[in-house]
Formats: sequence, C-alpha cells, structure tokens
Amino acid sequence: MTTAPQASFFAGIARRGLLFIMSSPSGAGKTTLSRKLLAADKLISMSVSVTTRKPRPGEVDGKDYYFISNDAFETMVADGDLLEWANVFGNLYGTPRKPVETALAAGRDVLFDIDWQGTQQLAQAMKDDLVRLFILPPAPDVLRERLIKRAQDSSAVIAKRMAEAAHEISHWPEYDYVVVNDDLEKAHQQVFAILTAERLKRRRQLGLAEFVRNLTKEL
Repeated sequence: MTTAPQASFFAGIARRGLLFIMSSPSGAGKTTLSRKLLAADKLISMSVSVTTRKPRPGEVDGKDYYFISNDAFETMVADGDLLEWANVFGNLYGTPRKPVETALAAGRDVLFDIDWQGTQQLAQAMKDDLVRLFILPPAPDVLRERLIKRAQDSSAVIAKRMAEAAHEISHWPEYDYVVVNDDLEKAHQQVFAILTAERLKRRRQLGLAEFVRNLTKEL
C-alpha cells in the first residue's frame, strides 16, 4: 500500500492547501478511491457537503454529509455560504464555504467527491486552488455491475444513473487528470501520485523563496 507523506515531506516549507476534486459517473469508484486516499494520507481531509436527501444506511450526519432541509439549504445559497451547489437526481448538494477557506489558509488539502456541475462552480470561485481528477470505469458492464453490487438504489434509479453516465463522462475534457479504475490498487497509486506532484508545484509552496534564500546564505 502507498505510504502517506509525513509533515516533514515539505521540509517545513509553508504551503497553501489545494482542493482535490474527484468526479465520475455513479459506480465508477470515486467514493472508494476517496476513502483509500483519506486512510493513506493524513494531510488531506474530506469536504463534508450539505444535502437535502435522506441518509443512506450507515451514513452519519456531520461525517458523511450534513443532512438539512430544503429551506435551510436555500438560506445558505442566498447568504453566499456555499462555494458550489447542484441538483443531482432531485436532491440538492452543496459545499460550505468557511471550512474550505480555513483549511486552505492553514496549508491543509481538501478532498471533494462532487460531480461536474459542482466542479465548474468551484473553478469559478477558486480556480487557482483546484486539481480536477475524473474517474472512468473500464466498461459499461462493469459500471452497471458495481451499481447493482453496492445495493443502495432501486432498479429504476440504477437505470437512471446508467442513462446519465454518458452525459457525465462527456465532461472529462474539463478535468486536469483522468484515471481509468480497472484495478483499484493501481488507480489508488495513480491518484496518490497526482496529489503528491500537485503539492510540489512551486506556486503552492509559499515559503519556498524564503527557504531558498536561507539555504544559499549557508553555502
């Protein structure tokens, strides 16, 4: 299993956090890959969205989502408290602004499991902080099988998700990276490599210039 970078990974250089987005059609594996990344890397945390849908079995309020009413959601939209929001299969989903901005300023990374609509809105609000990754299934039959096996939706909802998949996949050119999830561990390693490379970009290492100045003084 890929090991996580430690706090010393950046040699104490101050860094601005990034927004790491994973999108995919339902069943392609973005949620599983998100969980594996969170378990392997302690420098990134999950953005907890608000939603108007009912909790699924095993979901915990405040951990998986904040489950709120339609009226409360509309108030957050009106007050500008959401970085992005979307209507997905009749339910509203959105990203609270304050926790994300606080994490970035502290040099922490935030992971997003959102669709292309939310990604487009985040790009408008915080483009310089975004890393966009699209997860593809290896084949349509695999996608359908995964939706059936997770046993979360009725056959009617699964059919609707399959019908929507082609439209969702059509947005892949809007993303910075694409990973085909034909092997879970391989896909996880690729996701981890992308995150590591993006963390090392010079523009995100705010303390790099000072670090180099101090370094050269001692030469």
